[in-house]
Amino acid sequence: MMLGALRGDRDDVLRRVVGLVVLIAGTIFAAVNASGLGEVDRLTAGIVTVLAGSAITLGFAVGPPVTASVDPLDPRRFAVVGPEPRPLAGALLVAGFLSVPVLAVLVLAISVAIAWSEQGVGVFATVASIVLGLTTCVLLARVSMALGALVKRPRQSRELAGVYLVAVLVVVVPVAVFLGSLEWRGTVPTQLVSAAEVLAWTPVGAAWGIALAPTPGAAVGSAVVAVATVAVLTAVWFVLVRILLTTTPRPVAVRERGGLGWFALLPGTPGGAVAARSLSYWLRDRRYLVNIVVVPIAAVLSMVPLVVAGVPIEVAALLPVPIMALFFGWLPHNDLAYDSTALWMHIASGVRGLSDRIGRLVPVLLIGLPILAVSIPLAIVAHGRWAFLPALIGVCAALFLSGLGLSSISSVVAPYAVSRPGDSPFQQPQRTGSGGVLAQGLVMLGSLLAASPALWFAGRALASDTEDAVVALWAGVAAGVIVLVVGVAVGAALFERRGTRLMEFAEAT
Repeated sequence: MMLGALRGDRDDVLRRVVGLVVLIAGTIFAAVNASGLGEVDRLTAGIVTVLAGSAITLGFAVGPPVTASVDPLDPRRFAVVGPEPRPLAGALLVAGFLSVPVLAVLVLAISVAIAWSEQGVGVFATVASIVLGLTTCVLLARVSMALGALVKRPRQSRELAGVYLVAVLVVVVPVAVFLGSLEWRGTVPTQLVSAAEVLAWTPVGAAWGIALAPTPGAAVGSAVVAVATVAVLTAVWFVLVRILLTTTPRPVAVRERGGLGWFALLPGTPGGAVAARSLSYWLRDRRYLVNIVVVPIAAVLSMVPLVVAGVPIEVAALLPVPIMALFFGWLPHNDLAYDSTALWMHIASGVRGLSDRIGRLVPVLLIGLPILAVSIPLAIVAHGRWAFLPALIGVCAALFLSGLGLSSISSVVAPYAVSRPGDSPFQQPQRTGSGGVLAQGLVMLGSLLAASPALWFAGRALASDTEDAVVALWAGVAAGVIVLVVGVAVGAALFERRGTRLMEFAEAT
């Protein structure tokens, strides 16, 4: 199969040859530079090894779906000879080691092992680290491709490409901002040391943290995590092979589904249909687009009065992100009203309340989470203290998730009239009563109350004690998740009970 990749259409062969040459050149360059790890101190060598190894391992997991790679060792290709799932899974796993990316990593690992020997690392630790690291890479690639084969579409849609692009930005931008903010003053920044210590206890970096671990206990811990990761991934791979061999892929007509957009991408379930319809509205309807644009602008402008009043800019820079989290969680508080008379589709088709509530939150999550993931590191850079990062994440999680949970209740209990589809988003209808104002205020007030523990600990961490930043993180995440789950459950029950009243509201407005 590797030789067959160099045959076929001339343009395809040319692209593969160019890619192979670039990979070989990059591997040689990296191997030559990796040999320099033996000339630096042990701490620096360990940090570089863990960070680089984690990045490579993560690449094996996310590379196949992002590049839409076709698995040449797809288990279903061997179904015609009737193999048993277990022997086939083992054979394909061994064959997975014979690939160009794995061979490139092996070359890098050998050059790193030579540098490790100059650091006094034993042969057993070196072999264990390399074997577990390579095995983890291969298993992640196998599992990733198998999962992709289960849900693969006949072609890559614009929507799927957009999701991949957003996912890459969410990972690349915070990492780039973090690395760009480090101050190198002759020693390794403490933030980088902390990041390497954390990665050495994760599945993607544990194998690479064995050889140069600072203590024997840390080496044993990384080894246990790496062995457990390999064991779990192996079990998942064997299960996936059995599923692929015992299920028949559903035939999909490209021409029939080509123009369905999000409906072709999301699962064919009631919740998936609601999410697809909501995504189509959020990304096309001017009423939604205005909200998406206004929230970040208004949040950034909130800094101006504080700076004018004399608040230090490094403190004022922390305010826009929680404001964005609060408003993104608040946005769906009246989402049923934006459907207008189209709401009858949900009610007439008997959509369960849980499917409706979850499906309507998907667009806000897909839009809000990437924006917050990029904005939080930028705010921390402006603030100057990366130790405050957990506290800011906890506050934003509490405001955003609790807002979504309370909005799931508010949109069912107290919907109010909004501009009709096609009207200007700035044209608001006249309303009788104060129900709309009350609903908006209660959702915001409830979000702030739910986030109050995280805000309290974040204030303490901002003043002096950085240990409270971790407490703020877990307090915010816990409060946000609890309010979100309870809010979705209550909103789902109310949606099923108030179906008739909701339809009357849609017809009247």
